[in-house]
Amino acid sequence: MDDLDDGVSRWRRVADGIRGAIAEGTINDQLPTEVALASHYGVNRHTVRRAIAVLSAEGLLRAERGRGTFVNAVPKRIFYPIGARARFSENMMRQSLEPSGRLIHAELIAANAAQARLLDCKPGAPLHRMEHLAVADGVPLSRSTSLFSSERFPGIIAAYAETGSITKALEMEGLSDYRRKETRLTAERASARDISFLTCAPDSIVLVSQAIDIDPHDAPVQSIITRFLADRMELVFSNAS
Repeated sequence: MDDLDDGVSRWRRVADGIRGAIAEGTINDQLPTEVALASHYGVNRHTVRRAIAVLSAEGLLRAERGRGTFVNAVPKRIFYPIGARARFSENMMRQSLEPSGRLIHAELIAANAAQARLLDCKPGAPLHRMEHLAVADGVPLSRSTSLFSSERFPGIIAAYAETGSITKALEMEGLSDYRRKETRLTAERASARDISFLTCAPDSIVLVSQAIDIDPHDAPVQSIITRFLADRMELVFSNAS
């Protein structure tokens, strides 16, 4: 069957081959014809069309009527340092990018046992749960879910909605400095919510950062899970304080 090739979909093999050729610079402008690609990969034209459709959905290719299929310029990854003081706005401005943040959803919840351990509070303590989007030059880069003690930071949601910045929101709540205690990183496929808010392809990979921020007295400030698009961000880990 043309759909399968040793357990791997042939169209996926073709898509991976084209993607690799683009990354290597072998293909950097116009894609070869469907006939040429079919011959090169030993498949039929239907399989080539399916591979091209997938790469077009990812934004890697574009079809121009009467001209053919072309490679889109691949945007440069944005560097994001992960260190003791991770500040989105500062990091973006250093790269001459305009940062902004958008509140997606907020609610008041009761801390479960795991959340209570992270924030050093009692189970059942009231927490602000805030989902927010980080944007640079109008492009969504990451989606985060933050947890704050509502007793310590009662106005954090309104402050973030006003400023679009966690750092500025915490300053409005009386905290002028905080630092990263720890960061754990994993990777997974983009969820339906990622696809919707980050406007990415269904098979995109996200880097999932789970972190705790603390104040100068080592008291927990926030627990934050951030989902970065792997093809838009490059995380840089630094030992500098």
